[in-house]
Amino acid sequence: MHVYDFDTVIDRKRTNSVKWDFCTCCDGADQMLPMWVADMDFQSPPEVMEAVLRVAGHGVYGYSEMPSGYYDAIVSWLDTRHRWSVQPGSLSYSPGVITGMNVAIQTFTAPGDRIILQSPVYPPFLASIRNNGRQVVNNQLVLRDGRYEMDFDALEEQIDDRTRMLLLCSPHNPVGRVWTRAELERLADIVQRHDLLVFADEIHGDLVFPGFHHTPFASLSPEISARTITGVAPSKTFNIAGLKASVIITENTRMRHAFDQAQERVFGLYTANVFAIAAAEAAYRYGGPWLDQALPYLAANVEYVQQRLARDIPQVSAVQPEGTFLMWLNFSKLGLSQAALRETIFCGAQVGLNDGTSFGEGGDGHMRINIGCPRAMVEEGVSRIAAVL
Repeated sequence: MHVYDFDTVIDRKRTNSVKWDFCTCCDGADQMLPMWVADMDFQSPPEVMEAVLRVAGHGVYGYSEMPSGYYDAIVSWLDTRHRWSVQPGSLSYSPGVITGMNVAIQTFTAPGDRIILQSPVYPPFLASIRNNGRQVVNNQLVLRDGRYEMDFDALEEQIDDRTRMLLLCSPHNPVGRVWTRAELERLADIVQRHDLLVFADEIHGDLVFPGFHHTPFASLSPEISARTITGVAPSKTFNIAGLKASVIITENTRMRHAFDQAQERVFGLYTANVFAIAAAEAAYRYGGPWLDQALPYLAANVEYVQQRLARDIPQVSAVQPEGTFLMWLNFSKLGLSQAALRETIFCGAQVGLNDGTSFGEGGDGHMRINIGCPRAMVEEGVSRIAAVL
């Protein structure tokens, strides 16, 4: 069995990396250890790199169409990994899941309609609603016994006759929940009774730790599939976010045609670049063994952070993530304002984290840390934070 290397620290500076070259939250950014943007600091699977190099070696990078093998690889992956059987004709290319979310909002809702999100949540959810002239309905997650849960009772009360859609983050970024089938079925009952559409961002669906199982929302039943648009991608799973390759899955034929027509009106939005096609197909066909070794490495990084917090920074805690390579840190016991917390972590510790307030209500006193990196970087980041607290 080939053993993959996740320990080597790869220098990403001066590569136009958003994470490494554009972390400008305070002076002295050249000394900053960036643990914010949600890409990993591991090389992608060798087969992915080889596929990109083969395309590069050809020397002609003209317009490309999506080959049938691209969609076949995704269909096979979803069936093997998630027991979700979809037809290739249900898939539409999108440069990003959030791009697909915006197209879905524009296509299936009208200005002034109400759209539900569940904060604290990935910031583009909120921006996608507001930027398209829709109203935000925040069904805020509740923290019970150290675990975030959906507030179903509040959700029932928040829905009215102008509510059209719910944006589901599954697994959830930043709190790391992998929603159970029972939770999703209860949510499905609510959206079906109230005739809501669901856009399910399942980009972290492959990044689930042992003992947990990701259930695609659309796989619950044919009735739920008919009202769900799902976004998936190899970008987080195989660390190829910069190549812009995502897939929107819409099993409702009428809705899929409407979605595709909306993308076609923005000429070029529905066509992938030649490198993305090759990388994504290779990732889904050959990346399984790499992922199977990456997941326990990430889980060990999570455990390391939890142990260091308990031992060295007991006033800081983190909910235990069930998936993703992100952790939601709670600094509220320090009694600092958010501005003072930013100053302490960004400029004092020189560690770049995501400010919790950017994730909406429930984010005050929190920050998100990315542990998708070699252990040495995780150790350094936690040590820097401990030194200033």
